[in-house]
Amino acid sequence: MKFNIVNEIKLSYSRKGNCERSVSSSVDAVNIFRAHFDAEEIDYRESFYALYLNQANKVLGIKKISECGISSTLVDVRIIMQAALLCNASGIIVAHNHPSGNLKPSGCDIKMTAQIKEAAKVLSMNLLDHFILTSDSHFSFADDGII
Repeated sequence: MKFNIVNEIKLSYSRKGNCERSVSSSVDAVNIFRAHFDAEEIDYRESFYALYLNQANKVLGIKKISECGISSTLVDVRIIMQAALLCNASGIIVAHNHPSGNLKPSGCDIKMTAQIKEAAKVLSMNLLDHFILTSDSHFSFADDGII
């Protein structure tokens, strides 16, 4: 019987397509997130996405991190950072929706933002913003001075 000494790990990242979008304002980022959130479910269940940028704030890609229930979603910071490392990101912007329509960040939202910011800092990356989206508006942690 032959056993591997250790399991092989294969990771991949592909920049398929020719998207050359840049983010120069919170509105730019919100528009990208809105294009990826399911408009029919934004008022129904929470989802959490991460947008990855290079040093020049050009978009490298976007990833759905989680999708859960009506009033919360589970976010694993390691998954956010794993994708950031894989695509050589310098900047990260995250967003989630509040089906309730309330734009005020919860204590959990603020704590999660701090955890992501610290993890990014350790890896020489920057958390640039965190958005809370509703079907008709948004809240920016950066614009409000929370980040």
